[in-house]
Amino acid sequence: MFKILFACGLILGGALMVANGITAEDPPAKQPASRPGKALRHVVMYQFKTDITPVQLREVIDAFAGLPKKIDAIRGFEMGTNVSPEGKSEGLTHIFVVTFADEAGRDAYLKHPAHDAYVAVVKDRREKVVVFDYWADK
Repeated sequence: MFKILFACGLILGGALMVANGITAEDPPAKQPASRPGKALRHVVMYQFKTDITPVQLREVIDAFAGLPKKIDAIRGFEMGTNVSPEGKSEGLTHIFVVTFADEAGRDAYLKHPAHDAYVAVVKDRREKVVVFDYWADK
């Protein structure tokens, strides 16, 4: 009985993939490089080392906030500190959200010398970093 159910599942799954235009060659999570009416958000969250000084923290914030003036691909920028009363931030205290028109803009940003200079400022001052990209409505 299990073999019959398993075979039916495979056939149904294959039929759904064909109906949706998915082939065996398609990467499972690959998204289009750009999406009409959408913006690519690049979210960076930090937990800083406990011995970071206020001056060092200000240098990190100012360096990140200065990137939109140096990298043309950046379409939007926001930042803030955690103010949630839920206590579920896992030590992450600061968030930076960078908006791009498409993946090409994000990729150019990641390779840009100004981004490299920023990473040089932050890399020894962070304890933990989480980066998350997603498509959002414009």
